[in-house]
Amino acid sequence: MPEEALRDIDEIITDPATYADEGAYHEAFAMLRSTDPVHWCEPRDYRPFWAVTRYADVTAVELNAANFLNAPRQFLVTRADEELLMQQSPDGMFARNLVAMDNPDHKAFRALTADLFTPKGVRTLEGKIADLAKETVDRMVAHGGRCDFVSDIAAWYPLRTIMIVLGVPAEDEPLMLRLSQKIFGNTDEEAGGGEGMTSMLEAFNDFKAYFADIVADRRRNPREDVATILANATINGEPIGDAERDAYFLIVAAAGHDTTSSAISGGLLALIENPDEMAKLRADLSLMPKAVDEFIRWTSPVKHFFRTAVADCEVGGKAIKAGDSLMMCYPSANRDEAVFADPFAFRVDRSPNRHVAFGYGPHVCLGQYLAKLEIRALFEEMLPRVKDIALDGEPAWVKANFVSGLKRLPIRFTA
Repeated sequence: MPEEALRDIDEIITDPATYADEGAYHEAFAMLRSTDPVHWCEPRDYRPFWAVTRYADVTAVELNAANFLNAPRQFLVTRADEELLMQQSPDGMFARNLVAMDNPDHKAFRALTADLFTPKGVRTLEGKIADLAKETVDRMVAHGGRCDFVSDIAAWYPLRTIMIVLGVPAEDEPLMLRLSQKIFGNTDEEAGGGEGMTSMLEAFNDFKAYFADIVADRRRNPREDVATILANATINGEPIGDAERDAYFLIVAAAGHDTTSSAISGGLLALIENPDEMAKLRADLSLMPKAVDEFIRWTSPVKHFFRTAVADCEVGGKAIKAGDSLMMCYPSANRDEAVFADPFAFRVDRSPNRHVAFGYGPHVCLGQYLAKLEIRALFEEMLPRVKDIALDGEPAWVKANFVSGLKRLPIRFTA
């Protein structure tokens, strides 16, 4: 790859606007996979890092938690915003949540709620989620044949599921939605952000204030919910810190629904754009588990996380120095031609489908089974009841380089 093109690619893969154009970022990462799969990036507004774009290298790094730490660099933050974070926190981290923790803390904090999110734990929610899926499709039908599937349907369904898991009242859903959109759409004014880290910190402060009241209530009146677990959690006999508790609430409340919403809306768009696959799934709903994994691979809502090398090593033939940052490029790994047959084809019966949209290794997403259950329940309810789903305008994606998906999906349909 010419040196000039490599310089351009650094700006392309860090620009939030790139992620609002699926063709642009897939083209950029396909170029890197074929010519420079572990690529040293020196973008103007960000500290340098390695972009790791192939599946084999992403999984190798994520499995080697001893040499590749999640802390302190979590995701793409401009130099200016890093300075802002340093003013807020001595370690310069946005939130010390499960994603940012390394062992032994990661293992201990993950264990606090792990049983709730196992396949067995998630099965206890099947009835409630099925009811929510029916209510959601009822809401869709009530729109009279037209809606914006993102804002009217996909944003609310997984949000309500997470609110039930947390134990948060339904009347607070609009606040939770607004705050999570402000965090993940922090570089997109239309999505509720627009001021980068300033938007994220403002939203996080509002989260803290809200959950402080929830914590106080659960200590007085414990219930069977995640809020009660976190309000009273101890590790090694000591209460967990307020900062860690706040960060835990944030990742469950915000990340727990925003990514699922993106997979739902992006999955429906893929079905609309691939009518043969839509027909195949309608004709055989037993394909739904495979289809759900394909929705998630196809959309890859989390675009990256970072790792930091502990010691000098080699990744994909490149010499990595201790202290170097590595960006795990999940959409790229999920389109890797060496792993996925015809990776740019959307197939509801794709098998095997070893995507890394939930991450890989010890930090694999805690909520993956809940997310899959939610998506499956909604589409199993929607497809038999809603016919002739078609675009009713142009879709649009959030301009964000960390977590992103559709922000508009106007559709028409027959109930």
